[in-house]
Amino acid sequence: MKAIRLIVYVILILPGLAFSPAGAEPYLSGYVQGLYGGGLDKTNPTGSDWIASENRLQIRLESFSETSEVFGRIDFVYDDFNDPALRSELREAYAKFRLGSRFDIKIGRQIATWGTGDLIFINDLFAKDYRSFFNGRDDQYLKAPHNALRVEYYSGRTSLTLIYSPRFTPNIIPSGQRLSYYNPLAGAIVGGENNIFEGRRPEEKFRNGELAARINRYFGSADVALYFYRGFYKNPIGMDMEQIVAFYPRLHVYGGSVRLPILGGILWGETGYYHSRQDKDGDDPFIENSSISSLAGFERQIGSDLTANIQYQNRLRLDYEAYLDNLPPGMIERDEVYHLVTSRITKLLMMETLNLSGFVFYSPSEEDAYIRLAAAYKHSDPLTITVGGNIFAGNEEFTDFGSFRKNDNLYLKITYGY
Repeated sequence: MKAIRLIVYVILILPGLAFSPAGAEPYLSGYVQGLYGGGLDKTNPTGSDWIASENRLQIRLESFSETSEVFGRIDFVYDDFNDPALRSELREAYAKFRLGSRFDIKIGRQIATWGTGDLIFINDLFAKDYRSFFNGRDDQYLKAPHNALRVEYYSGRTSLTLIYSPRFTPNIIPSGQRLSYYNPLAGAIVGGENNIFEGRRPEEKFRNGELAARINRYFGSADVALYFYRGFYKNPIGMDMEQIVAFYPRLHVYGGSVRLPILGGILWGETGYYHSRQDKDGDDPFIENSSISSLAGFERQIGSDLTANIQYQNRLRLDYEAYLDNLPPGMIERDEVYHLVTSRITKLLMMETLNLSGFVFYSPSEEDAYIRLAAAYKHSDPLTITVGGNIFAGNEEFTDFGSFRKNDNLYLKITYGY
């Protein structure tokens, strides 16, 4: 415990006090949390029925004024899922300040998000942590942190944002230890210590940094935005057949979105053109084809403390004939168009101390589904008790959700904030 206090003091307290904006008082907060989850499928090849067994301490330090901000957030986790160990993760540590009246600069370890979709990401190419998402951790852990420089320019109703990250940060996906996955080389769902999966990352060179840009403007009550991304696919969906290793192909994305109030609710739409830079003609079956992805969604309150939304997404694989012509015998043939429908329903009860939520993903093209259920009871201001579950289904093991169908789980989470 002395070592933990020393680390916290050095990493958070001293820098926070040293760089605290003039006239601002540092504010310390955080929480203690226990998360315990078990799998429901006895045939899951991970080798353990547990998908989570951890105690977490999060400490946040923030200090801000009208023109600047310092923020730090660090987690200490005692994880006894496999080999009991204490680990730490610096989630955020950044300084934000204003230059003149039109520029904001944010530098350091941070979490970025944009776009319009509810748990559907088209132009948001910032890294996601799907291991945390699938095993019951708080929704905040879906977004993975990265080191970046963020510059924002404001002019009236228009803003321009540039985010540069010198090192590529991939999605954190099931690797076989806590959660099993489908291995196309094995042709089956695999897991366990002998099937730990990691893709080959791009070389750490200047040209392999990530650049994301957004320009958005309000037209009346409609928020309209254009996006650009230069980097890599966030999942290792390319295959180097010489070395037999998965890798992250190069990617450009060009997109747009709109979000506006209408019919007593909120309507949104988004689209993105994914330009696969290493398979421009679509004739390499081991690298993802270029594609166009679009979504539309609507949300409104439909009753007393009852809110619901619905979304539809499709993804069109371009150069599909070239893809089919070069597909090796026996390799899985993917559809030209992918369809996905989602819906979230949230109900508040007991004077808003009980939050019941459900989120359903269903793909009619791949005939698979993913269901997230949770009930969170706020016993008091600091104490919240949550029970939930993650259910996967699919007719085929190689589809997006079918590949995780052995990972059904239930979890209990107790959080005490301070």
